Order: sequence, then structure tokens, then C-alpha cells
Amino acid sequence: MNYLECQNIVKQYSNHRALDDASISVPKGSIFGLLGPNGAGKTSLIRIINQITMPDSGTILFNGEKLGQKHIRSVGYLPEERGLYKKMKVGEQAIYFARLRGMDKATAHEKLLKWFRKFEIASWWDKKVEELSKGMQQKIQFIVTIVHEPELLIFDEPFSGFDPINVDLLKKEILELKEQGRTIIFSTHNMSSVEELCDDICLINQGKNILSGEINEVRNSFNDNLVEIKIEHSLENLETLLPAGVAVLNEKQNNLFAQINLQTSPAVSTNDIIAALLPYARIISFQERLPSMHDIFVQEVKKMRQP
Repeated sequence: MNYLECQNIVKQYSNHRALDDASISVPKGSIFGLLGPNGAGKTSLIRIINQITMPDSGTILFNGEKLGQKHIRSVGYLPEERGLYKKMKVGEQAIYFARLRGMDKATAHEKLLKWFRKFEIASWWDKKVEELSKGMQQKIQFIVTIVHEPELLIFDEPFSGFDPINVDLLKKEILELKEQGRTIIFSTHNMSSVEELCDDICLINQGKNILSGEINEVRNSFNDNLVEIKIEHSLENLETLLPAGVAVLNEKQNNLFAQINLQTSPAVSTNDIIAALLPYARIISFQERLPSMHDIFVQEVKKMRQP
């Protein structure tokens, strides 16, 4: 079941069409990657889902209902451009934002303190925002985004400003939110995070949906028959040992093994390659190499830029 449906969305700003008949379907309880280059229309679509702006045409369904004012409190939005008030104290400001989302003061205080303790930042409660680093402010904004327990969460570049330890912390929390049944839209340019976290993706470019689907199905659809094999040591005349239709792309040797990347023909099976090499080398590992989301992203965006 799709929790959010954006159907044929059009948004025009003066002489610029930000969204041109764009559609996305976000499955319930999933992490959905909303991808695209700068200026592709992602932020325009996110602002429409948050009812900050309205589409010129198209339909948005929220859990089967037409999107309306009553759904605002069911959404948590962490924008790429952060919006904390520098002179306010952290705790005071967190309670203020929680109350804007419909929480009473006592409940907001209780739940916020729980999250502050979980993130080991309770000592920041009475500090002013301007005293905190960018990463610290980011933690506050993340907590404020999720504290009212919204059904739909939208994270726009959530790892910006974080060191690797805190990136891992946030990834863990995002996965836990998914386990709790939340639906998450995750917008980022970090394709390795997309592969690690997302169930489904949509790639938008020039206001149009140009690629969408379950992430492993998308990667498989771009399969170009690449294989990585590791053997105990390099082999002379390797090409002559391999079956017809298999080409050696490159080979790297280190103290432990030789890593060989092969381009294979669909007619050649894994067993054919292994059988050809077994008499001459001890095989350490053998795996198919699917194209990365980074490579797919670059390929598809460049394709639209070609005249």
C-alpha cells in the first residue's frame, strides 16, 4: 500500500517550470529516496507535500485521502536549510516547535528530555543555539522533527554537518523509525547512504520523474554483466584461460590476492568462469558487480543533458 501518492504534479514559477507532470508513490513503512541534481524540483515537491506551497495542478493523496490541512501535524520535515533561532535557549526553542506541532507543554518537555538524554545532549538544554556547532544544531533539529511522532517523515540532507560517528547514530535512528512503522522520504546527494537505507527511489530531473522503483530492481535493470573475482595470485595469459565472451577489464595485485574485474557475456555462466580458473588458481571470492546508484544517477542525468 502506498502511504503517499503525488500524481501528475505541475508547479510553475514565473518562467521556470519546477515540476512538470511529476509523480511519486511512497510505500507505507518504507524509506523512499527522492533523488535528483540541484534544481531538479525535489525541494518544490517537498514544499508542496508540506503544504508550504500548492501545486498548479495534480493530486496528492495522504494515506488514501486527499491531502489537506488536517494532515499537517502528521508530517515531520527536516529541511536542508536549518531554521533555529540563534538567541533562544535550546530547550525553550525545542518546546516551542513541539507545541507548534500540537503537543502540550508538559508532554513536549517529557519527550524532548527523553530524546536529549538518548543523544547524550541533556547538558545543552539551557544553552543558546548560537553556542552550538552546526552538527549540534543538527541534532536538535532532528529531535524537533520527530518528537511529535509524525506518520510521515521528510529528511532533506539529514547528515549535513555531521561527523561519521553522528552519521551512524542518525542512520540507526532512521532505521528504528522505519521499524516502528513510520514512512520516510529521504532526499540526499549521498548515493552510498541511499543504497544503505532506501527501499525505493525516484530520480527527478528537470521537473520530471525519469527513474523509479525498488532500489535493487533499479540496479539490476542497469546490470552490465560485470564480475569481480579474487584469486590467490595473478595468472599469466589470463585472457586465454577464460571462456569466449569474457574480457578482463583490469587487475590489481596486493600482498593477499589478485582482484580481477571481468566483463562477461550473458551466455557465459558463473560456473563456466569458475571451472576455467579452478585448475590454475585458488578462488577466494566471486561476485556479480551491480552498478552503484552513483553511477546510475550520473548516467541518467547526463543522458537528459545531451542535445
